[in-house]
This record gives sequence, structure tokens and C-alpha cells, in this order.
Amino acid sequence: MTTFVDRVELHVAAGNGGHGCASVHREKFKPLGGPDGGNGGRGGDVTLVVDQSVTTLLDYHHSPHRKATNGKPGEGGNRSGKDGTDLVLPVPDGTVVLDKRGNVLADLVGQGTTYIAAQGGRGGLGNAALASARRKAPGFALLGEPGDDQDIVLELKTVADVALVGYPSAGKSSLISVLSAAKPKIADYPFTTLVPNLGVVTAGATVYTIADVPGLIPGASQGKGLGLEFLRHVERCSVLVHVLDTATLESERDPLSDLDVIEAELKEYGGLENRPRLVVLNKVDIPDGLDLAEMVRPDLEARGYRVFEVSAVSRLGLKELSYALADIVGQARAAKPKEEATRVVIRPKAVDDAGFTVVLEEDGLYRVRGEKPERWVRQTDFNNDEAVGYLADRLNRLGVEEELMKAGARAGDGVAIGPEENAVVFDWEPTMAAGAEMLGRRGEDHRFEAPRPAAQRRRDKQAERDESDQEYEGFDPFA
Repeated sequence: MTTFVDRVELHVAAGNGGHGCASVHREKFKPLGGPDGGNGGRGGDVTLVVDQSVTTLLDYHHSPHRKATNGKPGEGGNRSGKDGTDLVLPVPDGTVVLDKRGNVLADLVGQGTTYIAAQGGRGGLGNAALASARRKAPGFALLGEPGDDQDIVLELKTVADVALVGYPSAGKSSLISVLSAAKPKIADYPFTTLVPNLGVVTAGATVYTIADVPGLIPGASQGKGLGLEFLRHVERCSVLVHVLDTATLESERDPLSDLDVIEAELKEYGGLENRPRLVVLNKVDIPDGLDLAEMVRPDLEARGYRVFEVSAVSRLGLKELSYALADIVGQARAAKPKEEATRVVIRPKAVDDAGFTVVLEEDGLYRVRGEKPERWVRQTDFNNDEAVGYLADRLNRLGVEEELMKAGARAGDGVAIGPEENAVVFDWEPTMAAGAEMLGRRGEDHRFEAPRPAAQRRRDKQAERDESDQEYEGFDPFA
């Protein structure tokens, strides 16, 4: 038996980027042919896409953990790693994506609508990509970045033009079964319908969808019955239809009080005040039901409702009802603003935006936050001194050193780059920038430099001997 699930918590993890490769090309008579390490592959994304053939979130209820594949590391010979495979997750039309705090991240409506729930990590650059005129033979490569990892909530809100609301056993499922080709479960006891039923109705040239909302009773908006669980399914509808039972066997109920109760619950739920309403007096094929319908109809029309007397058994009044609904749905569709062509919005960065911030925290720690510094830290292999030096060069060029000085940082002060849960912390030395400038030619291999003229080599050797003589001047080996 198929289970209807319209709310799930899903843990999505994108793939990590592959690491870059540090490699040197070698061949016969050319042992140092230059760096040829390839780049790492990009990690796969986790993407949600609307698929009309999917009607429930059941698959994610049973398998709530989904992960894309990682990118492959780069290899020598300038061979880049393979990108990770994107993971595409089909979801029903009308799925809302929320974070754990309930903030809406995306509202997926319409076939093919997509949302990237987790972005794959970038692949690290190989040493071939890091080589430059000043850095001819980098002995390091950049690490791949980790992919996004987060918990999201998927909520399904049925995409329907018409919503039938009313007490259990008011005949909503019966109406859908005769107005459309839907075959919902129908029985003579309350809460027969445990999930929203959806049907397609054709009235003249208009085709629209109709759904019922099960389980509305007093207190539904507060969690009683099934109302709170399914009230979200009426949010997208264009018109609300109150289905009132004129042949109920419960003595304390009547159509007017039923209408007041349901309206109170809709008002308590909120957001449905501007939806047009119709009233359907159902089960008029029963003599007592017809008498009660004729009795309450003037009161309902006095309240401003259009009233239809129908019978799902004899099909009395169904044609008039279907065409009236088609007319309202057509007006609602015409009133919707037309979708404009996609505009490309360019937001240039402010001229005074340094791309990072330096904040002195209460514990005396200087915290550096910014997209570039944090990404560079994630890409750095801290087991490689040359890679650490390259990071220092990048931070220095970005202006982090200068901002730390302006913020009042002194030698030995703690500096953290990144958020609290995943930061790199070190003791700051003001000479770090100077050291980066002095070392300057970090990553260069003098074996790749052009040969010096013979005269220059002789002068250099003589200078080295003179320097050595000065170091040993006055040195007595027998002292």
C-alpha cells in the first residue's frame, strides 16, 4: 500500500573537490621539464528538480541521507581529475524547501524547476596552474574544497486550482470522484480520507485541478484531527469550496454551524482571507437533505456566498458547479501577472570593499572573515611549508596584514581565519609579511633559470670565497 508523505527532513551532502597534483615532468635528457600537475575535479552538486510524475516525498522518508560523489584528484602529465557526478533528486510539484529554523529557501512550482540544495566543492589547482614567471616550479598544489553539507526540510503543498474543505464525511471525496477521473477511497465513516486527493476537471475549454483537504474539525488549526497536517495543501488554490452535509445524522450539527467552524479554522491558519468562496450543499438526493438545503440557502446567500445544491449520487447540479468553478479559475489565471523575461542584475562590488573583515573579539582573538581568506585556508596543505608560504603571500597581497596592524594587533596575538567551528588559529608575527616579501621568490627552482654568463659565474664564486674568508677571519682551530 502506497503511503503519502508530505513532510520530510533531508540531509544533503555535496561532493568534495579533488586535490590538485604537484608533479614535475621528466623525460630522457630532460629530467626537469617543468611542473605538470593537473587540477582536481569539482565535487558533485545535490539538486532538487520538480518532476510531475512524483506525487509524494516517501522515498526521502525512507532514505533521508543523500550525498553526491567527490571529484577525483589531479594527476601528473597535466591530467585533471574527473568531476564528481551531480545527484538529482526529483520532488513533487509544489515542494517548499526550508532550513532547520523554518526559513524558506526555495518554492519549487512548475515542471523542471530546480534548486541546488548543496554546492559541490571546487577542485584544487595543480602546480602547473600555479606556475608563473616568478614561480616556475611550485613544489605544492592546492587542496580541493569540501562540498556543502546541510539539513533541509521538504514540505509538499498541493498545487491545485480548487480546494474542497469541510467536515469529515461531508462528501468531498465523492464529489471529486464524479467531477474527475480520480478514484479516492469512499466510505460512510469519518476520516475515510487520510491524504489529499487530486483530480483533473474539464469544463468547456478550461481544465483545472481540484483537491480535497481531509480531517478538518474544530481545533484543526491547533493540531486536532488531521487538519493541521493538511491545511498547507489549500495555500496554493484559487478558490475554496465549502462542502456542507445537509443529511448529517449528528444532531448538534447543521450546515451553518459547520460553515462557521471551518471558516474559523481557516482564519486561524491565516493567509486565505482573499480567496473566493463557494458553498456546496451536498446530499440533496436525500429528502431531508433537500429540505434542509432549501431552508439554509437564503441565509448563506445573505452572507454573500454563491450556493449550489448538488448530489454526488444523482449528479444533480454538478455541471453548473463545474462551469462556475472553471469561470473563477479562469479569472484567477488571467489576473496573475505575466512572467517577465529573466533579467541579468549586475551588482558591482563597492570600491571600498576589501573582501574581508578583521574583528577583535572579547577574548583578545583577532578573527578574519571573508570569502577569499577562508577559501584559501581550506585549500592550503599545512604540512607543506611552501604551501603555507604561498598562503602568507596571498593574505599579504589581499591586505590582511595591514588591516591587522590597523586593528591594533601585536606580535604574539592570536589570529583566527574562518568561523568558530572551523577556523585556523595562529600566533601573529608582524614580520610575517616582511618574511613573505624577503623570501619572495618562493616556489622557484634555480635549475630552471637561464644559465649565467661565464664571467658572471666567476664573479659570483669570488664573492662567495670572499664572504667565506670574512667568516673564518681570526678563527684559530687550535684555540
